[in-house]
Amino acid sequence: MQSKGEPKTKQVLSGTPQIIKDYTYQRQIRTEKEYDLVVAGGGPGGIAAAVCAARLGANVLLIEATGCLGGMGTSGLVTAFDPMADGERALVGGFMREVVETLYSRGFLAPQVTPDSWRKTYHSWTPFNPEGLKVVLDEFAAEAGVEVRFFTKVVDADSDPFDKSVKGVIINNIEGYSYIPAKTFIDATGNAELAKICGADCREAGYNAPAPMPPTLCSLVSCIDFDKYYSDAANRRNPSKNGEDVVEVIEGRSEQRGLLKAMADGHFSRKISKFLIGMFRMGVHSAYMNAGHVFGTDALNNESLSAAMVRGRELAQEYFTFYRKYVPGFEEMEHITTGHLLGVRESRRIVGEYELNIEDYLARRQFPDQIGIFNKCIDIHTKDESDEAYKKFYEVMSKSGRLKHGECVGIPYGILVPKGWKNLWVAGRCNSSDEKVHGSIRVMPAAGMMGQAAGTAAVQSIKRKQEAYSIDTAELITTLRKHGAILPQKDLTHTLTRGSHRTEYADGKHAQSCKQN
Repeated sequence: MQSKGEPKTKQVLSGTPQIIKDYTYQRQIRTEKEYDLVVAGGGPGGIAAAVCAARLGANVLLIEATGCLGGMGTSGLVTAFDPMADGERALVGGFMREVVETLYSRGFLAPQVTPDSWRKTYHSWTPFNPEGLKVVLDEFAAEAGVEVRFFTKVVDADSDPFDKSVKGVIINNIEGYSYIPAKTFIDATGNAELAKICGADCREAGYNAPAPMPPTLCSLVSCIDFDKYYSDAANRRNPSKNGEDVVEVIEGRSEQRGLLKAMADGHFSRKISKFLIGMFRMGVHSAYMNAGHVFGTDALNNESLSAAMVRGRELAQEYFTFYRKYVPGFEEMEHITTGHLLGVRESRRIVGEYELNIEDYLARRQFPDQIGIFNKCIDIHTKDESDEAYKKFYEVMSKSGRLKHGECVGIPYGILVPKGWKNLWVAGRCNSSDEKVHGSIRVMPAAGMMGQAAGTAAVQSIKRKQEAYSIDTAELITTLRKHGAILPQKDLTHTLTRGSHRTEYADGKHAQSCKQN
């Protein structure tokens, strides 16, 4: 080992200049057996990719940095699946639907949930028990023959950014470092960590916006009197079912009325946004609390992330005491714990073969190579505490950025492939999309569909000797349909959609209905 290079000055967040030096580190590490597929990240995209690939006969290694599968749904305590239907029919099938229906059959969904929540209801969330999700995903992985390594991270890769291929990854865990060769790789880290390490082109969140979305540190709470809470008729109004004005309903709820009073009373130690995400009931007396934004967080900076965890815990305590004091039914509420992971909403995305954009979303565009269809509003959280940001969020979320009943947008295969890469895919929120449409598809059900598609594509690439960027998408779609994916497009093509419809499909040639065939 040796250090080299001239000292460099780096300005850190605290404002204190820090002298840093380059350091060269070399060592010999063991090489392990080769796998067909290595998946980095065990969240909804990663577990879907790993299990679906293994079910198709692949030898799969799934690498997860924490001690459980499920990602934000378990370690992050974001314990509700986003909308999976369009008000008329289910949009999300395949592996993701299998997970939800298994949770339902085992009693791991919230008591108010019925099958219509994910099969039909418009803009309906499906809360679940996070411990139940951990168990179910463990079982799915074991039954499929996926090898899972917890407390393990990918720290480097043997890749060629000129040839755009990956030979293997270097991992680190309690046993030290080792090299894992494989035929194919999927980045499901959320932050495009593997793609970045390999040299794939990426864009950091905020590159085309004033700032990235702020994260939230979620919590589990209990001892809530939901009967008392719902005795207020305003809290029983459901715009998703009744077609009422979304903003009017939200602002009429007791927690929103209470928040304005708490802000006026000076309850919070710092200025906060009027935007309250709120509580999602997940048990008879329990819920997950999604409240408070950690503004100014850079999710790709460790110092910033560390500070955000501390601030997130402060906010969780302040919102906990707010609910007890200002919201009827929550007087005896107990705060159980905050998440192990910060609820990061955006950080880094790849530059893919296609970038899904807001024009696609607003046109309800369908693609011949789409691997999923989706209907969720453009959900870009307020980036500061101002009333202007609050009003803009609700205008977009409730009106200009919301698809109607019976509508959907397609998710094309090309957003999963770093541009030009041969054996590397992504799944989840590091997909190739612009900021606005990313605000819709960054969530768990969409990540699950992406993971199933990426895992299926990886197996096809091995069996057919096809490269990720030139895979036969007609065969891919056919396989996904056989395994439950809901893909209603009539016209299939053998090549993926590239570029952007702004230049290639401005005539709407490929726009089709998202109705079932």
